[in-house]
Amino acid sequence: MGTDDITGFGLVVLLVSGALVLALLANRLSAVLRVPAPAMFLVGAAIASDVWPALGDLTERLDERIVTVALIVVLFDGGMGIGWRRFRRATGAVLWIGIAGTVVTAAGLAAAAHLLFGFDWRVALLLGTALAPTDPAVVFSVLGGREITGRTGTILEGESGANDPVGIAILVAILGATGGGVGAVLSGVGDFALQMSVGLAVGVVGGLGLRWVTQHVQLPNEGLYPLRTLTGAAAIYGLAAVAHGSGFLAVFLAGILVGDTQGPYKAEIERFTSALASLAEIVAFTILGLTVSVTNLFSGSDLLVGLALAGLMILLVRPVLVGLLLIPVKLSRNERIFVLWAGLKGAVPILLGIFLLNANINDGARVYRIIFVVVLVSVVVQGGSVPAVARLLRIPMRAQPPEPYAIGLRLRQAPEGLLRYTVEHGAPADGALVSDLDLGPGAWLSLAARDGELVDLGADTRLRADDEVLLHGQGGVEVAPLFTVPRRGSEPGPGHG
Repeated sequence: MGTDDITGFGLVVLLVSGALVLALLANRLSAVLRVPAPAMFLVGAAIASDVWPALGDLTERLDERIVTVALIVVLFDGGMGIGWRRFRRATGAVLWIGIAGTVVTAAGLAAAAHLLFGFDWRVALLLGTALAPTDPAVVFSVLGGREITGRTGTILEGESGANDPVGIAILVAILGATGGGVGAVLSGVGDFALQMSVGLAVGVVGGLGLRWVTQHVQLPNEGLYPLRTLTGAAAIYGLAAVAHGSGFLAVFLAGILVGDTQGPYKAEIERFTSALASLAEIVAFTILGLTVSVTNLFSGSDLLVGLALAGLMILLVRPVLVGLLLIPVKLSRNERIFVLWAGLKGAVPILLGIFLLNANINDGARVYRIIFVVVLVSVVVQGGSVPAVARLLRIPMRAQPPEPYAIGLRLRQAPEGLLRYTVEHGAPADGALVSDLDLGPGAWLSLAARDGELVDLGADTRLRADDEVLLHGQGGVEVAPLFTVPRRGSEPGPGHG
């Protein structure tokens, strides 16, 4: 390698690292401007590709592969963040909206594209299907730094993870269907059922297997534990895909099942996957932004069509069609409105647009540009307004301030009889004295983390919401309900209203 090669490679490394630094700073800027960071990555990359056209020279297939890998990380990390304990409280609602909601949204948008803008039915159906899924990268980005009381946050996050595999499976089934009539419909339904069932099976079995490995198989170095977990998640995706199932569904379910696992180096695993998911979000939206020319968007009618479809989707299609599906789900009126408003589009619809480009459908490039406009409007308008809408609807939402300092105690064995709870708003322990809590014999509270400081708990200490408390001993009663808000009913879903 000559001097010129080294210099050229150094310049590439400098430019890439500089772009990543700017992207990281954009997260801070997005908080000031109240514009979600993914929108800034999309727009910034699109403008950059116009200024330096060489940036957009990646092939569509390579773009697809890069974004797919990024979404694997985002979905797995998002599933871990939800965990099984949170997810099971909203399983019925998530599955109902994730499947049925995707279907009716795709149908509504397809009808609008055909009747109002003249697309033929097949292209209109592909366009509607591409725009139907909400996006985990954007939803997790917007909601990730905020805590939402109740089940609305879980439903939104779960929906965004569940309906992506559904949308992708429907799109693949439509693209693979040949001919027309009943035969094509049955073929598409069969392909969809195969992808969902295989993805579900691989996700559950793989997630349980990965959870067991995380708990019981030791490694010689702590740095290997996060790598093992992430490579295990990638293997689950690959196995599902090879078996003609939904790899996205499998990896999301695996993340949910691993999320609540108490195993060695769990904190390190969570920090690693969270950091990598943040990087994956930057990479995915930057790559997708590079695929679109801003000049081309303004040179034709695609911008107007995209704006019109975005308005119909936000104000009519999702509120009416998905709103009808939410009727049997146990939510208050304001919670329903919030769930309907915060169904954000993002990387997955654009990825599905790339699928359409690779499939060489009629008007593929035009459809892709329209998808980009709809996603951008959704991220900026809906995503940027989520906190304000939550305040307007009186949905309890608060920003979670960063906690950059931590203390830890390393143990060779899993601690027995040491539990940690967070006091939820409105829980029996919220505002109660330690001495008033029925912890059972042989159990006591010792320390609490409150507002970034440690509090020594005595009998006359009054607990507050958001206190993180340590409990010693197993106790003679179930203590978790003391620190959590009683849940209404059982698992929500259709038929449980």
